Amino acid sequence: MKPKSKVLIIAGSDSSGGAGIQADIKTITSLGSYAMTAVTAITSQNTTGINSISSIPLSLISKQIEFTSKDIKPDVIKIGMLHSKGVIKSVLKSLKKIKVKKIILDPVMVSKGGTRLINRDSIHFLKLKFLKKVSLVTPNIPEAEILTKTKIKNVQDMISAAKILSRLGAKNVLIKGGHLNSKMMQDVLLNKKKIFIFKNKKIKTKNTHGTGCTLSSAIATYYSCGKTIKKSCYLAIKYVNHAISSGPKFGKGNGPINHLNTISIKKKFR
Repeated sequence: MKPKSKVLIIAGSDSSGGAGIQADIKTITSLGSYAMTAVTAITSQNTTGINSISSIPLSLISKQIEFTSKDIKPDVIKIGMLHSKGVIKSVLKSLKKIKVKKIILDPVMVSKGGTRLINRDSIHFLKLKFLKKVSLVTPNIPEAEILTKTKIKNVQDMISAAKILSRLGAKNVLIKGGHLNSKMMQDVLLNKKKIFIFKNKKIKTKNTHGTGCTLSSAIATYYSCGKTIKKSCYLAIKYVNHAISSGPKFGKGNGPINHLNTISIKKKFR
């Protein structure tokens, strides 16, 4: 099978392989597309938490984006961890140069273990300058609360938060409902001013490390193949649910999900 499209990932690295750029590459590859990367930070972490975060020089982040895209132009860009105002500015400058219009932003702000990954000044700049540049933003509930300065306790609150993000300039918003205390998973999509709610049975497991990274990369992959934002979100949510339900149960903490759930290995390669 040949890759169906090309996706450039701009995000941080996860040494444990469950989230970040590692999860992004696995997702994009398992869904049949070609993954390229621009690393914004290097983390040392495992399923129990983050040990350290090291920044990549801003000029090197820009070079990764621009030099890669000059040779192989991406159909879609997926953006994850942007941990400082300087990184956000560098990425914006590079995006302007490479002129790719389809951009999915996963506003990574807090790790699964609770480590804060971005400061307040950077969040303000992200809201002011970045939201209006992307095709879709995909915050989870804690991230949506930070971006909108509201409390989210139910689906109606999620809808209200999505509308606030729309007023801040976001063209489309997907708020992930995994943090709600309910038996059903309800993800809220504000797409072209219309509200859609994707409902799925919540899977009881602690092994959900990297679900946000995986979902946004899956959306980016489907979107890069020509599907609509709504269809891309629907298919990506379905993919993530299968990945959670078939998770490998690795690690002592919040373990990874199964990014390979779409792949069937031919007998001659076994």
